[in-house]
Amino acid sequence: MSEGLLAEPVATLDQPHSEVVLSLFREITSRGALPASSAPQSGSPELPSEGKGLPIGPASAENGASSAVPGSQSVIPAVEEDPLSPPPVHTGTDLELTESPNDDVTSVPASFEPFGFGTLKSLHEFGLENPGADTIPHSNEVSDYPDYYFLGAPSKQGALDHSSTRGVQPPLAAFDVESIRRDFPALQLRSHGRPLVYLDNAATTQKPQAVIDATSQFYSNDNAPVHRAAYELAERATTAFENARENVREFLGAKDKKEIVFTRGTTEAINLVANTFGRKFIGSGDEILLTELEHHANIVPWQLLSEQTGAVIKVVPINDRGELILEEYAKLLGPRTKLVSVAHVSNSLGTINPIEQIIQLAHAAGVHVLIDGAQSTPHIPINVQALDADFFVFSGHKIFGPTGIGALYGKAHLLELLPPWQGGGHMIKDVRFEKTVFQHPPEKFEAGTPDIAGAVGLGAAIDYILKIGLPAIAAYEHSLLEYATNLLSGIPGLRFIGTAANKASVLSLIIDGHSNESIAKHLDTQGIAVRAGHHCALPAQRHFGLESTVRPSLAFYNNRADVEALVQALYSLIKHS
Repeated sequence: MSEGLLAEPVATLDQPHSEVVLSLFREITSRGALPASSAPQSGSPELPSEGKGLPIGPASAENGASSAVPGSQSVIPAVEEDPLSPPPVHTGTDLELTESPNDDVTSVPASFEPFGFGTLKSLHEFGLENPGADTIPHSNEVSDYPDYYFLGAPSKQGALDHSSTRGVQPPLAAFDVESIRRDFPALQLRSHGRPLVYLDNAATTQKPQAVIDATSQFYSNDNAPVHRAAYELAERATTAFENARENVREFLGAKDKKEIVFTRGTTEAINLVANTFGRKFIGSGDEILLTELEHHANIVPWQLLSEQTGAVIKVVPINDRGELILEEYAKLLGPRTKLVSVAHVSNSLGTINPIEQIIQLAHAAGVHVLIDGAQSTPHIPINVQALDADFFVFSGHKIFGPTGIGALYGKAHLLELLPPWQGGGHMIKDVRFEKTVFQHPPEKFEAGTPDIAGAVGLGAAIDYILKIGLPAIAAYEHSLLEYATNLLSGIPGLRFIGTAANKASVLSLIIDGHSNESIAKHLDTQGIAVRAGHHCALPAQRHFGLESTVRPSLAFYNNRADVEALVQALYSLIKHS
């Protein structure tokens, strides 16, 4: 057999399930697909040259070429197929879909296929079943997008066709931050008689004039209901709304816009998955894996589900740098694990989690994964196909768009399997008192009149970000984060909370002898806006024996002068205390 990743079994059949997953983790680590340490190395990882390797996931197999998302660290070496290799134990025709105990058992149509996971072997290939978990088919089939009765079907985009994608432009030769700042009216404001220094971007971001104009333009010229009327104004509204959905598809690298469901934001998107996937496929004794880093929005919905179903939540621990301990994660992936739900970037510490490896290990164990991208989407290029994420959620207001709008990405075949969450207009095909017939996704999950203007504003925000280019944004922000870290490190008594090797633009800190609230209030008098509190991430704070921190957080419109104003104000606080 040709040498390749996991070319030989990593465990014997008489080993417990958790030991097999751990053996798989160690085998991948030893062969270089995962870092030996749980902490990714700092700096931008080198992308594979064309032909040297394929990113993990079915998207790479479909396209036959490297399509690694920028920032990805996991690449499986391309392996020639050995005709003597035994076939996998399961095929698409013998998988069964098992719902939670109160539901009927349904056979999966033969058209569904199991995980196409590159050359990474699943536990099924070692003859191991997952007795407590439902087996859900994994397919890349995308059905036709529905026609609206007055509009033709939108053109479908090919998978990973980035020949004209705005988000993969090369970084700017010189990042013109001052020109960018002029696009944001709020940055021209004054606070307490001083120029506003806005450093609360992890909570919400300011809006460029282009987003403000787009929402105003919609209300002034295009306001009408979408999808349901044949007059010109409604056609324009529908076109604007669906164009925004296409913008989100492009931004996330999804295969088809039907995989994009508009929500009120990350919180609602997670609740949607909990109340559809969770209620359908997670039952008593099943396990949901979270991490110690999660925002409350990725904890509480699963607690509510667990209270209703009897499911069990298990938590992946972090080390004292604020990094996930991947070996512990591998140990926790067990025969009853149904879902892993994890933040891409910690909102309280800034840690960038190795989601590529997290997804690989989960999929190898037959477990689906939800990625909370609320904090990563403003800073890191995303490609859900290259990541092979099952669900991905984010909020518009974190990426310089309006509040009250966000999106859920879900693989098409999964969204088709899930029941509606909320009932109402638009999400139905036919309603009788005896029975209602529902629309296909995404309409099935978008009951009632949507936030059309919010979606239009979100689309404009994505246009703005992609015009600058996320690679350029990531490089600039990394430089600014290093500059801020170096200057703040010299302040007497200041201690950083969360020192992961791989971080986004968050600096959580405390200062000896000063309460976090008093620090934030002092900074406010200097015109500097930061967040002090638990940041809706109490478990992460309590890992460090704290209830709160001060959290300056950066965006691409911040500059060195903002950082210097912060440092000067903190020195002033200490000097006069």
